[in-house]
Amino acid sequence: MFSMNNLKMMEIIDIDSGAKLGFIKDFKIDTEDYKVISIILPGEKGTWFSKNEDLEIPWEYIKKIGVDVILIQSPKGLLIDEQ
Repeated sequence: MFSMNNLKMMEIIDIDSGAKLGFIKDFKIDTEDYKVISIILPGEKGTWFSKNEDLEIPWEYIKKIGVDVILIQSPKGLLIDEQ
């Protein structure tokens, strides 16, 4: 069992590409069923006037929560391609 603060300190890594996606910014919670629906990661940094698009990852894509990382396996097209 992990607290929300502990989860926010863990780095998110995509299993397929090995890409480091960052840290959890926020959670989407179902308040009626008391469960996490998805995690929100900060989007890529833009310019002063551009809007940052956050990345929402459904909870069912999380495959493993380790000691200091969270491993996800995303379907094709969910994550932005790495350079």
